[in-house]
Amino acid sequence: MKHVVILGGGTAGTMVAHRLAEALPSREWALTVVDQDPVHYYQPGFLFIPFGIYTPRDVVKPRKALFPPEVRYIQSEIEAIEPDKNRVHLRGEPRTLSYDFLIIATGSHPRPDETPGLLGDAWHKTIFDFYTLEGATALHRALERFEKGRLVLNLVDMPIKCPVAPLEFLFLADWYFHERGIRQNVEIVYVTPLPGAFTKPRASQVLGGVLEERNIRIVPEFYVERVDPEKKVLISYEEEEVPFDLLVTVPIHYGSEAIKRSGIGDELNYVPTDKHTLKAREFDNIFVLGDATDTPASKAGSVAHFMVDVFVPNFLRYIEGLDLLPTFDGHSNCYIESGFGKAFLIDFNYETEPLPGMYPLPGVGPFSLLQESRINHWGKLLFRWIYWHVLLKGKHLPVPARMSMAGKWA
Repeated sequence: MKHVVILGGGTAGTMVAHRLAEALPSREWALTVVDQDPVHYYQPGFLFIPFGIYTPRDVVKPRKALFPPEVRYIQSEIEAIEPDKNRVHLRGEPRTLSYDFLIIATGSHPRPDETPGLLGDAWHKTIFDFYTLEGATALHRALERFEKGRLVLNLVDMPIKCPVAPLEFLFLADWYFHERGIRQNVEIVYVTPLPGAFTKPRASQVLGGVLEERNIRIVPEFYVERVDPEKKVLISYEEEEVPFDLLVTVPIHYGSEAIKRSGIGDELNYVPTDKHTLKAREFDNIFVLGDATDTPASKAGSVAHFMVDVFVPNFLRYIEGLDLLPTFDGHSNCYIESGFGKAFLIDFNYETEPLPGMYPLPGVGPFSLLQESRINHWGKLLFRWIYWHVLLKGKHLPVPARMSMAGKWA
């Protein structure tokens, strides 16, 4: 019997476990998933917790219950991978797992410890994150008490999970303070190392225009070197300073420490990966999905979804002795909640930036691209149900895994 080991039980790991359990005969193939966390988080929901739209129970489910019965789930920390011996060392029982094929889906993780001054006595008092459940919950309490002053959102550096989330937070903060009737008392500032609002020029222009309309100031090309929590200032490498009363940080993200201990990652612990086949560049029986890759695709749930869609049929070819096809094109689409019951939607890939149009049906939609609409907002909220009941269970959505230009216009 052959053994596929999947490291990581997040979005990519759970989806691929379902798809492979359906595609591979159980009498010939064994499937094992390893993850150290007993719960699965709907991470896009973290964004809504600070504003009281979601509560923690809306974004958490027991991880073990999400896998099909054919899949063995082991809750354990991963010590290291030994690619030359085709085995994984665990910190729990069993101590080692041998594999014929390994799928690395260990994700990415915010690292506030990498920026001096973020962690300390001010953490979750005047300095907050919303990329963790604890941070989002603490920030909710802080925003309820915040009456006036300067709220600064700082993107430390790329890469991060869900690159549009900082913009969504800013738009929702503007809406939230308007709802409370105190927007005129709050200055909102976005401090970013990017030259504009977003990584893609056309989307950056559109979204930057919305920030300007909402009186949200951008401080671009600011690379934070440290934070002085006592003086309440961000300090750049050029010794520029940005003061704050309440700081919301989006820390730089790293891959798993297990990747570092295994010696198979880059300087940020991401695994060098062929960006079209998703095979680890240095190993013929290791594949990488989701945020664990070093591909230039967004680290977002939609990317994990599209990766799994194209990976499984390619993997089935590969185990039959056929060559891998370059089927992944970096496809990503993201709803961008903009407050006041509206949202944007963007759809792009490695080669094509977000363009206006209609999605997923050309000319029909119902979702508009690069334009605010109420139906986009409802699509964003509906996605939580789709995530738990469709995506994670490996069911197919009626949207193409490869980006289509149909319905878009330049």
